[in-house]
Amino acid sequence: MVAVPEQLVWECIRKNNSFLRKKNGSTKRSGCVTFSVEKGNLKSLNQLKFSGLAGPKTVDVVFTDNNGCKLITKTASKCDTQPKKAMASYNIKRDFRRSTKVLTKLTTDVFYRRDLKAAMLGKYTKIYQANRRAKGITKPVLVKKGRGTLGM
Repeated sequence: MVAVPEQLVWECIRKNNSFLRKKNGSTKRSGCVTFSVEKGNLKSLNQLKFSGLAGPKTVDVVFTDNNGCKLITKTASKCDTQPKKAMASYNIKRDFRRSTKVLTKLTTDVFYRRDLKAAMLGKYTKIYQANRRAKGITKPVLVKKGRGTLGM
């Protein structure tokens, strides 16, 4: 298969592909928001920066069935004709601090999509919190004591 520039692919799939989900705003001024549910799209937004179809390098953090987490990246360009082989996945099973180190070592420390570091860690944080709720492990909620706690 011939290598195609990502900008050309994006112009072809930008307004019409099978992964688009369009949501209308509540008013005319708020406009329409277009989401994308493709594999490899980190923020589920229909933008070239996050696209899993048009971009040569993609990063995604996904929730697994057994209350776990996976990091999905796109592999070398020689697998372009076989999309199933073009994605590599890594299970993330450690505690939060070590998992964030693993995520950064696999992506940003090797100069792989450094622009998506904050979005990737933000999504992992939400997935980690959801996994803790699903497993029944939750942090105790601190009780607010009001104004009279200063001891005056």
